Amino acid sequence: MAHVISDECVSCGACAAACPVSAISEGDGKYVVDAATCIDCGACEGECPTGAIKTE
Repeated sequence: MAHVISDECVSCGACAAACPVSAISEGDGKYVVDAATCIDCGACEGECPTGAIKTE
């Protein structure tokens, strides 16, 4: 199950820097997770200052 980033995202980029497989990239107004690349490690969740990242 991949992680998803909600509209609470403030585009700080902390999650992208924490992702070991580079599954997170800047989208239109918020960061997005590539579900096909995500290994569901959860590293991004702990880095998000707004709690915008959840498991799908």
